[in-house]
Amino acid sequence: MASSVSSQKSKRAAVRNALDRHKVYITAQRFSAGSYSARVLVDGEAYWVDEFRLNQLQQGLSPAELELTPATDD
Repeated sequence: MASSVSSQKSKRAAVRNALDRHKVYITAQRFSAGSYSARVLVDGEAYWVDEFRLNQLQQGLSPAELELTPATDD
């Protein structure tokens, strides 16, 4: 019984973490001279990022933590 309770707690914690994480929407992609960049929308703000930064955003880091500046191409 104790293991099912701890299993249930860990599942709930995982769901809570997923809900707390911001959503990252890819709105455009560029492939040029072997490099990749994506325009992403995070919490209502657009950013141009490379593949490494995109992965970091998708893992839950915030744009502020990555010191990203909003895109000005609108």
